[in-house]
Amino acid sequence: QVQLVESGGGLVQAGGSLRLSCAASGRTFSSYGMGWFRQAPGKEREFVAAISRSGGTTHYADYADSVKGRFTISRDNAKNAVYLQMTSLKPEDTAVYYCAADSNSRPWVKPDTGPSEYDYWGQGTQVTVSS
Repeated sequence: QVQLVESGGGLVQAGGSLRLSCAASGRTFSSYGMGWFRQAPGKEREFVAAISRSGGTTHYADYADSVKGRFTISRDNAKNAVYLQMTSLKPEDTAVYYCAADSNSRPWVKPDTGPSEYDYWGQGTQVTVSS
């Protein structure tokens, strides 16, 4: 089992940057695919970014079209952590951001992007972008 705790959310002006962190428990963190999702009020939870489980030193990342070129996902297996660097933030990025772990992730392929593929979820961290 994996426990996930997000941090780094907050209030930022449009055009600003934030870095979200997700700390994971457990000794097999490298075997999980990791994802970031977000949910705005009145909307369904949506995919933001994901990174595959480790295959040697290689990882595959995938992004929602709405964040490509602005957000970067990364992981540090030594620290049991995954990060989401967010730049050029827009008001429409305002949401609760969730970290999630996929126990069925495979190395050498793109990570899953559907919320139902993820087994473990954090409690979320609020990101608010003011215009």
